[in-house]
Amino acid sequence: MTPEFVTTHEPPVSRRSKAEGGVEERLTEASVMLAVALHFLDRAHEGRVSLHPDGEHAKRFDIPAWLAAAGFRKTEPLGRTDYGGIYRRGSETLRIHPKSGEGDVVGELDGRKIVVECKGGTLNSRHPGPQSRLRRGFCEAVGLLMARPRDGAREIVAVPHTPLTLRLSGQLAPRCREAGIEIALVRRDGTLDWIAAAG
Repeated sequence: MTPEFVTTHEPPVSRRSKAEGGVEERLTEASVMLAVALHFLDRAHEGRVSLHPDGEHAKRFDIPAWLAAAGFRKTEPLGRTDYGGIYRRGSETLRIHPKSGEGDVVGELDGRKIVVECKGGTLNSRHPGPQSRLRRGFCEAVGLLMARPRDGAREIVAVPHTPLTLRLSGQLAPRCREAGIEIALVRRDGTLDWIAAAG
């Protein structure tokens, strides 16, 4: 059974009335990365996927604990962090390596490299602050892929599925499609909805 992707947080008093139930539910950037990684591991034979979270991502989401709950076992350390390493579950391999400039999730499917830029955010708040951060993160992820050299990789932006990101993805989809960028909206259960697929 896949563990929860969503974490809950007590919002500041100023935001409490704008969150359903008075508690903010978030898909952190790390949990979005893990959802995307599992999506591609499920579709690859003897899949290998690399995640490149930074220290801030690891502070907001306990990556090793989540992987252990999902049945992954750390077989060797990687880098100087306690969460970096090679994790295996049967024929699936996840490489967690905090390294910038590589894309948040990198893998290969059907012989083609995949590069994913991920952003997290609050799922259930109508407050302008979390909404603005979602919008800004989405646009930043698109920009990071636009700045990559064209190398034939399949390029994907992955952000939480909310009414705002659904609306924004509809606005961005035509231009993203022209640039060869796909948009995946990550639901609270970790499943992906594809809004823009490269043509």
